[in-house]
Amino acid sequence: MPLSPLAAAYDQFILDLDGSVWIGDEPTPRAVEAVEALRDAGKHTAFATNDPRSGTEDYVARLWKMGIRASLRDVVTVGGALQHLLAETRSGRTAFVIGTDALRRHVAEAGLKSLNDTDLASRAEVVVVGGTEDLVYNDLRVASLAVRRGADFLATARDPTYPQPDGLWPGTGAILAAVEVASGRTAEIVGKPQPQLLLTALDRLGEGRTLVVGDRVDTDLAAAAAAGLDAALVLSGGTKREALNGFEPPPVAVTDTLADLLLS
Repeated sequence: MPLSPLAAAYDQFILDLDGSVWIGDEPTPRAVEAVEALRDAGKHTAFATNDPRSGTEDYVARLWKMGIRASLRDVVTVGGALQHLLAETRSGRTAFVIGTDALRRHVAEAGLKSLNDTDLASRAEVVVVGGTEDLVYNDLRVASLAVRRGADFLATARDPTYPQPDGLWPGTGAILAAVEVASGRTAEIVGKPQPQLLLTALDRLGEGRTLVVGDRVDTDLAAAAAAGLDAALVLSGGTKREALNGFEPPPVAVTDTLADLLLS
């Protein structure tokens, strides 16, 4: 299947997952064909996600289940980026985590001791906030107390929502906002719009003209700008064209779906 002239002009691609490649458990229209067309044309492809709810292996398995070939090296996750940062800067410290089991594993594998489900949780030296569908009030209480007591305060992202088949669900940013308001402090963000996820993907892809494709202006396009990369916006994740609102640098293209961008 031929590529669009725009896609043909790039050597490699960094694709966002939620809202760009898939929504929930279903690929966006013709996304499988679009990614396969990139492979067939010899274009190098990586995937970068701000979603901290699953491990890298889970994302690879989801891609294969949809019919998209991928390896562990192809997928750059915010959980992996967080683990790398914590291992370099905070190994051996205690932590309280709002997030899934996958995020807790990343924190533990960075060398931190989890105080979740202990009487000392509000005394943790590091608080990490990530998206989860199993949030309880006590998590917000403990995290806020620890942050107020001086804990290092990190979050995987600030995305307020993420797309699902029935609409936009509360994302990491919605949970983070509660902790920030209650603690009076602002978290350090590890994922997009910080450029590190994209820079890691670039390290794996190598040299070449690179296009970042995502469905959010405030994370995907902002991260691409911070990394000095071209970006394209797809609207399949619920973003409206009006969200650009003079964003600089403007995307090289705005299309309804990934397939509309990549396929001729």
